[in-house]
Amino acid sequence: MTKSPWSGGSRDTPRTPAPAPGRDSPWGARSRPATPAPPRPPAPRAQVDAPDADGVDTEDRREMRLYGRNAIDAVFARRPEAIRKLYLLEARIPQLQPLLKWCAGNRVGYRVVAEDDLRKLAASSHHEGVVADVLREAPQSLGAWLQALPAGPVCALWLDGVGNPHNLGAILRSAAHFGAGAILLPKTSPLALSGAAARVAEGGAESVPFVRLGRDDNAIAQLRSVGFSLAATVVRGGESLFARPLPERVVFVIGSEGEGMDADLAEACDLRLGIPGSGKVESLNVASATAVLLAQWMQHRHA
Repeated sequence: MTKSPWSGGSRDTPRTPAPAPGRDSPWGARSRPATPAPPRPPAPRAQVDAPDADGVDTEDRREMRLYGRNAIDAVFARRPEAIRKLYLLEARIPQLQPLLKWCAGNRVGYRVVAEDDLRKLAASSHHEGVVADVLREAPQSLGAWLQALPAGPVCALWLDGVGNPHNLGAILRSAAHFGAGAILLPKTSPLALSGAAARVAEGGAESVPFVRLGRDDNAIAQLRSVGFSLAATVVRGGESLFARPLPERVVFVIGSEGEGMDADLAEACDLRLGIPGSGKVESLNVASATAVLLAQWMQHRHA
């Protein structure tokens, strides 16, 4: 049997069946010497999949490739059963002992690879010594999320047009830090978590659920029925975020940096809020603006 490059899981271990007895078998009749098998090519140091739009791909589209200690630690802490494969640098073995022991005990393959291989697997130099293939978590429906909400203050973020993975990651990090309840995704939004976004989120992607909306008007009606007010965030023409108390239950509707939010959606909101500044720049980056909005909501929540 050829020794597998994977540790921990028999699933990734190739099995070479013993040759069946016969006239050409070394274990059968002595009619003639067995034909020697051609030499095997050396095993690759790491299997590197073809990149997709997010930088990497896996064999199973239900999976995604994560990299970075905090992103992978967060998955291990919350849903370890989602981990399918693990790649790491030798220097990371001492720090990742609990994860490696779990992989060995649950037949999940892990592999020690070189720096160049890990960088190719992550399609990034910011891998922090570890990469994992994990199952994606499907977004919740709005109805299911609302049904499970506890009583009291809740804040959610409706992302209308935000697409940059680094902005998404920074928004997730702020959302986790300030205790936002969810990221709301419009029905037609292609936005999804990527490895780059999860790394920037530093574990926040596991703390804030994604919720898929239906039609805008239906979603707005459902949110209002349980006490939410919708606040459109605008660059010009909005009331100062700092000039009034915020609703106990609020959805901040946030548009893209380039085009802003949909005009009809902004018109349907209950509030139009802006973040006043010095005027030396037109506005904040969408992720920075989101952090300011969430911080102000938290201040009112604990006032």
